[in-house]
Amino acid sequence: MAQNQPFEMPPQLRELAEKNIEQARAAYAHFMDAMTKAAGAWSNASSNASASGFKDVQDLAIRFAKENAEAGFKLASDLANAKDVQSLLALQSRFAQTQVIAYGHQAQELGRLIAEAVQNMKPTG
Repeated sequence: MAQNQPFEMPPQLRELAEKNIEQARAAYAHFMDAMTKAAGAWSNASSNASASGFKDVQDLAIRFAKENAEAGFKLASDLANAKDVQSLLALQSRFAQTQVIAYGHQAQELGRLIAEAVQNMKPTG
């Protein structure tokens, strides 16, 4: 059995997959924009000092969600263009490794911001 056996996907199916990925990416971007506007409206309504620290947490979480989604869309696009099963598996493995590292950094950063926000909520007296 050949190691790099071609991954036969008809060109029409590949084009359809790429089109669907782009449509999903656009829909997700639209959704995230709406969520960002809603979050902004909520934080403007509660403008006390403790809310501002949590606004930073919220903004960072939204940024991370966008970055993670974009990474997923890029993976889907790369998978749609894979030429063989070996490259398909390599793409998936690389994605998993990269995202585990990214999630770790994101969790640390969010944890740090949450701790700062909680610390700023404590009365100074």
